[in-house]
Amino acid sequence: MRPAALGTPASRTEGPQKVTGTAPYAADHAPRGGAHAWPVPATVLRGRVTAIDTGAARALPGVLDVLTPYDAPRLGPSDDPTLQVLQDSAVPHRGWYVALVVAESPEAAREGAAALRISYEAEAGDVTLRPGHPGAYTPETANGGHPAHRQHGDPEAALAAAPVRVDCSYAVPPLHNHPMEPHAATAAWDAGREHLTVYDSSQGSGPVRSALATLFGLPEDHVTVVSEHVGGGFGCKGTPRPHVVLAVMAARRTGRTVTLALPRSHLPAVVGHRAPTLHRIRLGARADGTLTALAHEVTTHTSRVREFVEQAAVPGRVMYAAPDSLTTHRAVALDVPTPSWMRAPGEAPGMYALESAMDELAEALGTDPVGLRVRNEPPSEPDSGRPFSSRHLVDCLQEGAARFGWTYPSAPRRDGALLVGRGVAAATYPVLVAPSTARAHARPDGSFLVEVNATDIGTGARTVLAQVAADALGVPLGSVTVHIGHTGLPRASLAGGSCGTASWGWAVHDACTALVARTARHHGPLPDAGLSASADTAQSAGQKSPYARHAFGAHFAEVQVDTVTGEARVRRLLGVFAAGRILNPVTARSQLVGAMVMGIGMALTEQSTLDPVHGGFVESDLAAYHVPVHADVPDIEAHWIEEHDKHLNPMGSKGIGEIGIVGTAAAIGNAVCHAAGRRLRELPLTPDRILTALGGPGGNPGV
Repeated sequence: MRPAALGTPASRTEGPQKVTGTAPYAADHAPRGGAHAWPVPATVLRGRVTAIDTGAARALPGVLDVLTPYDAPRLGPSDDPTLQVLQDSAVPHRGWYVALVVAESPEAAREGAAALRISYEAEAGDVTLRPGHPGAYTPETANGGHPAHRQHGDPEAALAAAPVRVDCSYAVPPLHNHPMEPHAATAAWDAGREHLTVYDSSQGSGPVRSALATLFGLPEDHVTVVSEHVGGGFGCKGTPRPHVVLAVMAARRTGRTVTLALPRSHLPAVVGHRAPTLHRIRLGARADGTLTALAHEVTTHTSRVREFVEQAAVPGRVMYAAPDSLTTHRAVALDVPTPSWMRAPGEAPGMYALESAMDELAEALGTDPVGLRVRNEPPSEPDSGRPFSSRHLVDCLQEGAARFGWTYPSAPRRDGALLVGRGVAAATYPVLVAPSTARAHARPDGSFLVEVNATDIGTGARTVLAQVAADALGVPLGSVTVHIGHTGLPRASLAGGSCGTASWGWAVHDACTALVARTARHHGPLPDAGLSASADTAQSAGQKSPYARHAFGAHFAEVQVDTVTGEARVRRLLGVFAAGRILNPVTARSQLVGAMVMGIGMALTEQSTLDPVHGGFVESDLAAYHVPVHADVPDIEAHWIEEHDKHLNPMGSKGIGEIGIVGTAAAIGNAVCHAAGRRLRELPLTPDRILTALGGPGGNPGV
């Protein structure tokens, strides 16, 4: 009797490879005799290169070549200007690559880069986002294609008439993805066949192939991209990045296989970041807590190279019933690196602000923050009016409150110099899906092979896709092998937006279902080549749903604040989520807990600073950019409710990769406020800010 494949725990199929070090990552494909490249970042805030003296570098042992804006291969067009590296002398921001050294070893390439003498004509620039910036404008859309500005009714009049109002400002600093594996690529150019093979650390080998084909003037079938194992991404590997373009340039120029692995210190300037956001939230309510108006105004920065607008006001269009509302985005183009996706772009900073404001409204009303959220549960999606395919936020809040032991009212506690408080926040993330294709094979030995160009960035995609296949085929999980991460496999969407399993799994399910039907029609033993079936979900997954589809959740945090040092530490963190059918409890819990840990970092430790003089991100490594470590992370609990939603995909699943970070920072911030009796509205909640709010070490918090 076979165990059920879906909904049951299963260990990662590639786990043994990873723990024994045999899983090959992009830089591991460097062959003996291959070359290595080292890119050279600009050292001025803005300007242009006026000269590059390469003589000393070229004279060094092992240096093979130096590419500069004056002699690098010319690239074809691209809709992403960040990939147009070494094409002209312009320096749009500090860290923009201005040269590339290719050598026999990484050490020789780095030594050659240090030997270059580069002259600049520096220009004045601006890297500082501030309220009231004269360069602020309203874009047409924010990230994800959302309208930048939405208004329902007359929010200004409704706010003015509301018996209870809050008007709050919040700030979230620039944040960086910092995956464990920095960006790397190994490129091999076969001049005889005019064929390019690239091993890239990417969240989608398909988009990388398309970009490289266009940039280097090749048909797509002359480009092979492999992203078999990827050591994390969190969004910064969601689009092709300059490193892979430079690796291909070097391979084409030298005729050698070239590996380029970026040092971590380069990442903040060249692979995207979560843009800083300034929030103003105004809420109006009746005395019983019913919202009458909601206004969420966001200002963020973008670069002068490419527009990217963090969609931080969009969650306000989903969460609560407010008949009059305004959600709008403003952007300021600065001389900064181009921001990009970072886990839950828009939702993470937007829900920090919205859920903090809801807590402030609960305080103004003198009501339970959990009950306030329940009271304002909308009957349909507030912005679109579409019915929710499923929405169990109230269930998450109520179950979370019961598991956490939430009571209201509840006074903060003292434990010597420590103050202990509790906070709550809601979470939401959209259900996204993209068309994909897959192929399934039945082999004569009774095993099955599933092929789909998915990417596993540490989420357990291989394992869950094997479970989807086994369930559809009606066979044991151990009889299914899944091949992913290669452009020679059936086309699939990239790993991003928490849509991987929903998109790839739909295609895998359909291909396996078709294979079952084909094998049922076949009589006798299978042929030596076996039987195959394919699926393309362009029609089914590509249709616009009449339902508003979202995952929801609730976070509860207990935090201690040290009145002497100002240090805040999380004692307990609980998340309860409604994310459709949970396909694998092991990998799901890993994703949810990992996201909640990132939320701890967002709340307490992570920030990046743009130096107004030299223009670079100051915190450019993990010694200065503080991600949570074991000592910062308590015993986190992640739970989910049983949710059956027939309007999703054949598996009934919603994405879980990002919902866990949404709301975590707000719950922690609300707990710090409860403990200290002071509201801090700028992240992260570092000791200096907490001590200032308390009035100095041992200050009176008012409790």
